Amino acid sequence: MPNKKSAERRVRVAERNRLYNRYWTTRCKTALKRLMEAVESKDSEAAAKNFNLAQSVIDKAVVKGVMPRNTATRRKKLMARCLKSLSAPAGSEA
Repeated sequence: MPNKKSAERRVRVAERNRLYNRYWTTRCKTALKRLMEAVESKDSEAAAKNFNLAQSVIDKAVVKGVMPRNTATRRKKLMARCLKSLSAPAGSEA
């Protein structure tokens, strides 16, 4: 338990920020999972829709300061690669 008023306030702020960050992190992970499920089921229409949604959610998380910019870029690159592999012909793997 904090002994000072400012320490109590920091505890409240830290908890509020933790919940906010957890909300956005969970939202990003869920969007990524939905995209991967669509890619695994070879549903290109749903994958494209989920790709756009996941990109939007990740970009919002960056703007809100929840996710670093480079992490977001790396995840979007991973998603784009998965989506591209879905649209590429099966025999063109080099």
